[in-house]
Amino acid sequence: MVHRFSLVLNREVNDKEKVALKEASGAGIAFVDDTLPTNADVAVTRIEFEDEVTATLAEAIEAGFETVKVIPDLSVPGLSVPAQPATAESGEGEEAVNVTADATP
Repeated sequence: MVHRFSLVLNREVNDKEKVALKEASGAGIAFVDDTLPTNADVAVTRIEFEDEVTATLAEAIEAGFETVKVIPDLSVPGLSVPAQPATAESGEGEEAVNVTADATP
């Protein structure tokens, strides 16, 4: 199963940092220019994750936070989890979740 979510970082990341983040992640990741959820004047990077490796969404998100830790001054002020596909066990999808509190790894 593929787990999809995104982490909004506290600032923009440069090309060297993007390489380090890709190397640290076991998931497929893409970088998107964005603004801070609580202040549209602050430019940041959002990382879109597609994790096919971990067993659960919670583990995938935790792995995402661990990935961000490879860059010492990065933090995660926002997490977005779109509705996930239905699972065979439950037969139902999960609700979308957006978190904009300080979720510093």
